[in-house]
Amino acid sequence: MSSKHFMNDREFEARIVQLILSGKSQKALEALSKSYGVETPKLRVGAVKGRVKSPAVYVARNKTIHVSNADGLSNPRLILHEFYHHLRTVDEKHRGTEKHADKFAEHYIRSYIERAESTH
Repeated sequence: MSSKHFMNDREFEARIVQLILSGKSQKALEALSKSYGVETPKLRVGAVKGRVKSPAVYVARNKTIHVSNADGLSNPRLILHEFYHHLRTVDEKHRGTEKHADKFAEHYIRSYIERAESTH
């Protein structure tokens, strides 16, 4: 998993969260994918069969992040968590953990909070 932005590039990370909060998750996924040098995952609203209770799911077979409802499109925790699964999937086999996906999302959210606090 290579990254073209530096992991301490807090401004980039904060901008990604801002895009998601603004309902521009597809644009955020495109920027993330470009930064990490991976194909942009598709984004769909609707539950995945067998995973109805999950607020979001990454389906490796078709490289798609599914959010259960439209509110999920502006939830950075969900979008970033599932993008991590996209990053860590190789040949349709998932190589990451839920814990690491949560940490990945929290890292970006912390960058956003820090930037917001520094501008007040």
